[in-house]
Amino acid sequence: MSIKITGTGSYIPKKIEKNEDFHQHEFLNADGSSINYPNEVIVQKFKEITGIVERRYADDNLTSSDLGFLAAQKAIDDADIDQEEIDYIICAHNFGDVRANTVQSDILPCLASRIKHRLKIKNPKCVAYDILFGCPGWVEGVIQAQAFIKAGMAKKCLVIGTETLSRVVDKHDRDSMIYSDGAGASIVEATEEEGGILAHESASFTYDEAYYLFFGNSNNKALCPDTRYIKMHGRKIYEFALTNVAQAMKDCLDKSGVDIVDVKKVLIHQANEKMDEAIVKRFYRLFKSQAPEDIMPMSIHKLGNSSVATVPTLFDLIRNNKLDDHKINKGDVIIFASVGAGMHINAVVYKY
Repeated sequence: MSIKITGTGSYIPKKIEKNEDFHQHEFLNADGSSINYPNEVIVQKFKEITGIVERRYADDNLTSSDLGFLAAQKAIDDADIDQEEIDYIICAHNFGDVRANTVQSDILPCLASRIKHRLKIKNPKCVAYDILFGCPGWVEGVIQAQAFIKAGMAKKCLVIGTETLSRVVDKHDRDSMIYSDGAGASIVEATEEEGGILAHESASFTYDEAYYLFFGNSNNKALCPDTRYIKMHGRKIYEFALTNVAQAMKDCLDKSGVDIVDVKKVLIHQANEKMDEAIVKRFYRLFKSQAPEDIMPMSIHKLGNSSVATVPTLFDLIRNNKLDDHKINKGDVIIFASVGAGMHINAVVYKY
């Protein structure tokens, strides 16, 4: 028996927010002071670092659970399964349902229950719960699904990553340009086919690193001091990820018994192009090797950072031949990896 991803689906919002759309924003320093550069310079420097040219925002009438439902429907159809046979629905997110033009998060009931309700699944033994694990949430959900299946507690699991980060950003913070909305989903099940999940690795670094990503006040000190927005210590995250994600990927590959030369793709969380490139280079250097040019597919240029949705969306796009010249063939070994708030990191070695 192997444990494989037998179906995928994603929802990419239609609304495109281009870099030029930020030229009219009032960006401020963290202390509320003015930035001594015109917005055109700020935006250009942002693009050079992150690689982001545009990102997607959800329509006002849609919430995170709506996006997750739309992606889940596609994954179920792609796997060609009876949804009543799903044993677990695991929904990764960070902020719940934040409706457009509001500041309050809604997670009652949990998003997994909402999605199960929308799917019209009647089976009460289909357990639906949420996972809060920062950007690595979908990868961790896949790891949990595998554990349920290996323990004999499940045969089929639906794992979803969904987020509307555009509704929790501080528009006066330059970092707000990074974030986007989207959802990705997958069916994980036991099969008689070869391959599937070969190894996994997870870790939580909290002693010094817990608050590298946090909720904080707007850079505009005239706004309500009781409203919080997503904030980050970007340099600290970069340095942390460079060392720890690369090491987690190495440890995971070592566990799998797969040789580095047999890895065909690395699907890493789409957080920042330069950071991701540096992580993959560091990973290959740990094996005294050099990263192949086409090893790391990227979606961040057009889709931005949609947190838990980036990895499953990337995987779905490649499976459906919708990402440039990147393809995954049967038998290929790939690595999923992510880093995010917590600070959490994880990796999975997977044979397609």
